[in-house]
Amino acid sequence: MQDFGYIAAKTVSEAVALLDEKGQTARILAGGTDIIVQVREARRDVDWMIDIKSIPEVNVLDYNADTGLTLGAAVECYKIYAVDEICDAYPGLVDATKIIGGTAIQGRAGVGGNLCNASPAADCIPPLIVLNASCVIAGPNGERELPTEQFCTGPGQTALEKGEMLVSLKIPAPESNSSSFYLRFIPRNEMDIAVVGAGASVTLDDAKQTIVSARIALGAVAPTPLFAEEASALLAGREVSDAAIDEAAEAAEAIARPISDMRGTAEQRTHLVGVLTRRALNGAIQRIRDAA
Repeated sequence: MQDFGYIAAKTVSEAVALLDEKGQTARILAGGTDIIVQVREARRDVDWMIDIKSIPEVNVLDYNADTGLTLGAAVECYKIYAVDEICDAYPGLVDATKIIGGTAIQGRAGVGGNLCNASPAADCIPPLIVLNASCVIAGPNGERELPTEQFCTGPGQTALEKGEMLVSLKIPAPESNSSSFYLRFIPRNEMDIAVVGAGASVTLDDAKQTIVSARIALGAVAPTPLFAEEASALLAGREVSDAAIDEAAEAAEAIARPISDMRGTAEQRTHLVGVLTRRALNGAIQRIRDAA
């Protein structure tokens, strides 16, 4: 492993100042489950590690039924699914946090780190997109917010500018008669990277027969996770039916831009987009009806 300097920042402003001063070879250290491996394997050039684990704002885990969830960038996965109210409100996010690595990884890795690593196959990003999460970003020019679907700009690349860091994620409170679902396809349990991932959130009317709104997001089928906006819009106002869900799944397939690699062919991935989109939508709908 290459040599690098280590600094433990105590405040957001200190971390931002250090990032701005040290430049492109400075990296944030929170859970470290991605960055440490990347440095050890010489896949990431790092001169400085800026540890943010002691900063209060990045460790906030606060859920309010009226205002929603504030999730600090360094909050570990296991803390999310340990809170019953969060599991009930955001089951799609919990689906993802429970399948990232094993128990030991979930004790270190965070949703914020999964997002900032910006892997096209990241499990937490599609649920964040369908839950309409926004990224709270701090930098030399102050604080700004960005929709999650705009955060990743390429494999391993984000919209963070020089000196900026992700502080937290804000997820709105769920509407009544709504739920979410995330699933992925992997060829075997030992391979922990999604061949395709799909997330969906759905809101139904009071009779639970008509879709008021929906959001669909895809992973591992493009250079960045995708918000399937047109496919989502097709479902608004439609009666719950196989035909409506099939139409949305076909529209999701149409925006996929997968590659062929050792984990699967482009053709297989495109087919899986349709399969998993149907399952995610039906899973979210069933959760709403089961809660009745």
